[in-house]
Amino acid sequence: MSVFIYLRVSTDAQDVQNQKHGILEYCKTQGIEVDAVLEDTASGRTDWRIRKIGEVLSAASKGDTILVSEVSRLARSTLQVLEILKLASERQISILIIKSGLKFDNSMQAKITATILGLAAEIERDFISMRTKEALGKRKAAGKRLGRPPGANAKQYKLDSKRGEIERYQKLGINGTAIAKLLGVSRPTLRNWLSKNHIPQIANLEGK
Repeated sequence: MSVFIYLRVSTDAQDVQNQKHGILEYCKTQGIEVDAVLEDTASGRTDWRIRKIGEVLSAASKGDTILVSEVSRLARSTLQVLEILKLASERQISILIIKSGLKFDNSMQAKITATILGLAAEIERDFISMRTKEALGKRKAAGKRLGRPPGANAKQYKLDSKRGEIERYQKLGINGTAIAKLLGVSRPTLRNWLSKNHIPQIANLEGK
């Protein structure tokens, strides 16, 4: 069984050293032997599945443990954290949060904590949905164009950098029309981009 330290690197070098120092001190006091220290330099906006945390979860084996200083180091939102914990649970990989002392494994305590996080994620989904509607309302009231802007092809390529955002909106159950408006593109542009990238189509994207 292997033990991995996961560090999410920011622009603050001191912060990274503090993460690493805290985890190594914990390992020393607990007699834990570390097999690898993984530093994730990808932007937090990058989908976690193609960041280092996604790679280590895919490569780790049953019974392995990932150590992280704080739960916020895993991902930028509760929803993403839950996705990571779900995959770890499915692969029977433990995640230990050093500062809070939380260990996510198959224990009852971990399941209860995950349930609470699930409730927090549900609340977060509701807030995001509410903010989405408010933002669309403000843009409309300000007379800003919500539909197809000039240069549809350029917008279609621009969507490549918004893949994570689009997938997050999909998981929140936001319909295609609203997603297109939030991204500032037309429904056909979004529909064509999804098709080009072999991503399942979103409901309510038919028409102009």
